[in-house]
Amino acid sequence: MPLRRPALAAAVAAAVPLLALLAGSTAGAVPAAPVAPIPLGGGPDAGGDHLRITVTGAGPGTRTYELHCHPAGGTHPHAQEACDQLDQQTRWGKDLFAPVPKNQMCTMLYGGPERAHVSGTWAGRPVNADFKRTDGCETARWNKVSKLFGEPFGQSKGSPKKPQAHTRHGW
Repeated sequence: MPLRRPALAAAVAAAVPLLALLAGSTAGAVPAAPVAPIPLGGGPDAGGDHLRITVTGAGPGTRTYELHCHPAGGTHPHAQEACDQLDQQTRWGKDLFAPVPKNQMCTMLYGGPERAHVSGTWAGRPVNADFKRTDGCETARWNKVSKLFGEPFGQSKGSPKKPQAHTRHGW
């Protein structure tokens, strides 16, 4: 079962007093002072979760957002939604921003010209990732963290619209 961030915070909080107790019981060791739990994330000044997102190919120009989580903030238009989506996808021991493996077989379904670059820190790890929608695997990876990119990208501007239902009278 994957360990999510709230469960990780609880596990760390429970382990810290035990570790302090063990450190203090070692022969000849100085008793350890009480240790506060390690915070997961924080505001921009706390050095917590902070991402810079740059999106291109989704209309004219380039859009750049700053996203802070725990608490949510920055210049991202829907910061809380983006933070919530990332929190839901974060798993202990898994890199949320890992690229598609080189030998992965993917459908050749083009998802659109949009591209994004994400850099910063998430869950205590550095992030430097590129996203695109050039095939099924890349599009699935994009969709996994899609709220990061600001506006929804259901269809590219050049994608065909949903076909209209036509009826013929007299048949």
